[in-house]
Amino acid sequence: MKRILITGAAGFLGSHLCDRFIREGYKVVGMDNLITGDLKNIEHLFKLKEFEFYHHDVSKFVHVPGQLDYILHFASPASPIDYLKIPIQTLKVGSLGTHNLLGLAKSKSARILVASTSEVYGDPLVHPQNEDYWGHVNPIGPRGVYDEAKRFQEAMTMAYHTFHGLETRVVRIFNTYGPRMRLNDGRALPAFIGQALRGEDLTVFGDGSQTRSFCYVDDLVEGIYRLLLSDYHLPVNLGNPDEITILEFAEEIIRLTGTNQKIVFKDLPKDDPKQRQPDISRAKKILEWEPKVSRTEGLKLTYEYFKNLPKDELYNSSHRFDHVKATSA
Repeated sequence: MKRILITGAAGFLGSHLCDRFIREGYKVVGMDNLITGDLKNIEHLFKLKEFEFYHHDVSKFVHVPGQLDYILHFASPASPIDYLKIPIQTLKVGSLGTHNLLGLAKSKSARILVASTSEVYGDPLVHPQNEDYWGHVNPIGPRGVYDEAKRFQEAMTMAYHTFHGLETRVVRIFNTYGPRMRLNDGRALPAFIGQALRGEDLTVFGDGSQTRSFCYVDDLVEGIYRLLLSDYHLPVNLGNPDEITILEFAEEIIRLTGTNQKIVFKDLPKDDPKQRQPDISRAKKILEWEPKVSRTEGLKLTYEYFKNLPKDELYNSSHRFDHVKATSA
């Protein structure tokens, strides 16, 4: 059996990736420091002999005994509410963490796929965004800790590929949604659904004309799986090009939930991207991949998940960042 290390395993995307590779017949080693991840996302895997878990911060030296064939590096805060609260750890996991895992991949002769993001494009001046666009990023703005961590991560990965001949893959992930997202993670979809379920008005930042493109998690996982097993080492966009304004999206959530909340407007956060739409031509050509799940279908599945959460999660969705200051120096 092939053996794969998945960092960020207890997070939203990491947990779905653990499920997929278990189904594909791999032995999966999950790793997470649980600052933003949650063990409940992977508790169903602990009974399986094909799964093992390490509670560890990849910003520190990473040791995994035994054979490793693949590494998926998905450890990172991924939402504004997280990386604004833990900026130093966000930078460390993208830099020190990536360096540690590239070193591990080299020592194990393993192929490594790193999770980058559409945020490397910043507030883009090119629309839709393709992989040849270098981005429009403010390195010292509030989002810079995340944007630059990911840009450095890509640069370090490419350096290991060119200098050491390491087998590397880079995925640039656009907005993704589905079960196991956190209600309090600061992104539009869980925020809107959470507000609707609690009977609160939906908060739209700016005038709502900014756009996003939402990809259902199963589609994204399929693309990541294909990219890992492909022979392509340059960055690949994965996302759904079906673009929608945030205001239209809020109205869609109100219709979905059958609620009658109002939409209230607040100031747009600094450096918030005005447009997000992936050009997935490269993924179509190289991976023969494109999204299959419509937003209508995906939202229904996601809403059912949130609707069935325990009430204490719905009304008390704060997330604790234990020992953050102690480990951020």
